[in-house]
Amino acid sequence: MGSVGSQQLQEPSMASTPHRSVVTSFSFDSGQLAEVVAGVAQAQGSRARGIPLFTDSELEEPVPDDRYRAVYFATLLAGVGFLLPYNSFITDVDYLHHRYPGTSIVFDMSLTYILVALVAVLLNNALVERLSLHTRITAGYLLALGPLLFISICDVWLQLFSRDQAYAINLAAVGTVAFGCTVQQSSFYGYTGMLPKRYTQGVMTGESTAGVMVSLSRILTKLLLPDERAGTLIFFLVSAGLELICFLLHLLVRGSRFVLYHTARPRPGHRAGYRVHHDVAAEDVHFEHQGPGLANGGSPKDSPAHEVTGGGGAYTRFDVPRPRIRRSWPSFRALLLHRYVVARVIWADMLSIAVTYFITLCLFPGLESEIHHCILGEWLPILIMAVFNLSDFVGKILAALPMDWQGTHLLACSCLRVVFIPLFILCVYPSSTPALRHPAWPCILSLLMGISNGYFGSVPMILAAGKVSPKQRELAGNTMTVSYMTGLTLGSAVAYCTYSLTRDSHGTCPDRSAANASFPAGL
Repeated sequence: MGSVGSQQLQEPSMASTPHRSVVTSFSFDSGQLAEVVAGVAQAQGSRARGIPLFTDSELEEPVPDDRYRAVYFATLLAGVGFLLPYNSFITDVDYLHHRYPGTSIVFDMSLTYILVALVAVLLNNALVERLSLHTRITAGYLLALGPLLFISICDVWLQLFSRDQAYAINLAAVGTVAFGCTVQQSSFYGYTGMLPKRYTQGVMTGESTAGVMVSLSRILTKLLLPDERAGTLIFFLVSAGLELICFLLHLLVRGSRFVLYHTARPRPGHRAGYRVHHDVAAEDVHFEHQGPGLANGGSPKDSPAHEVTGGGGAYTRFDVPRPRIRRSWPSFRALLLHRYVVARVIWADMLSIAVTYFITLCLFPGLESEIHHCILGEWLPILIMAVFNLSDFVGKILAALPMDWQGTHLLACSCLRVVFIPLFILCVYPSSTPALRHPAWPCILSLLMGISNGYFGSVPMILAAGKVSPKQRELAGNTMTVSYMTGLTLGSAVAYCTYSLTRDSHGTCPDRSAANASFPAGL
């Protein structure tokens, strides 16, 4: 046995135990484990007690279960967490119109959010190899939660700022929220890309859930609290509370065995290290997992398990820390090459999600927030947004149904959604008497646009992670988020062109104050 170990393994060591038996220790990679155990069984011959032949798959830890679907629920709430703050700012459209009459506040918020978000997702994509996943997620949550509380207390409640100051501060708050939430979003798509596919669908369902929750919250606060300022304050505080719950649940599940198994297990091609202790007298073989120091051919003293031998026997120390691994920035050429390799595989999915959100942002929330009715008043844009958020939620649930989509077919279906742009324009143009003036038209169009947005905005993201190798999935998730944000940015810019169509729509009704005060009884 000693000769076999000296030929194949690293520095075998022998020591006498108190019972005068000989213990031989070997360090080796997992690829050699089967060969070594076979040699041990051969050396023992007929005296062997059926030592099994282990393989990597048998030594690998079994896949843990997601008990009570806690991780899935946490990923769903993660989707809620990184869209809830922005939805909170744009869904109180009635308060914004009253506080800043005659301005393009919703368009400005949308464009500010998208421009900052694009910068954030590009920065996150560049730093994905540098900063840890949970560091980026935690920083994103804090940057999203802070502005919500600040605007709630300092602007809505205390009203410490003038109209112009409040306008600028709200845009700055939206920009801060955009940076934090986008870092969360991009990181979570990389995070769930390492988990099974349904967890990516869970995050995207959570995004729509955020819209539904915010819309219901705004409707209830407007119905139950006739004081608009008090209702808006409660609305923002509820949103801040929900954001805090999302953050705390993420902290609870991030260290679960299920998450650690999928995010921290060795990647394909990584060779784990083991140490075998062969007690000749006792005919016993004991296997011990090693740290990366021994697995990579380092000295036993570099590993967390360091065996010390002496005249009195052998023992193992576990108090030796792991060696510190110095991180270095990858070269710019390497960064581009990694992303090019991934993009060649998922290009159709990237274009599909970009086109889907480009068309949506051309119309939502900007143009939809400017659709008015002389009887429904400010209730109509609130209801239209609620219909869109609810139908978007349904679309993301439908995306979980198994269906074998080709990337080019997804792209073609996403392009067909362009028909919504002229139809929504007819709901506001001409401003005096729109061609589709009945309030049912924008509600029906918003329903169809929401379902198609939820479905064709989710399926490419879900399928993309499965087209690349496991070690490229986090990068694929981040790359898809870059495409998603590119579509949002271009769509938000185009939406400004539609603002001129709605500029005079507010003055076409003689008096809307009664309609804005409470829910109307009829049309």
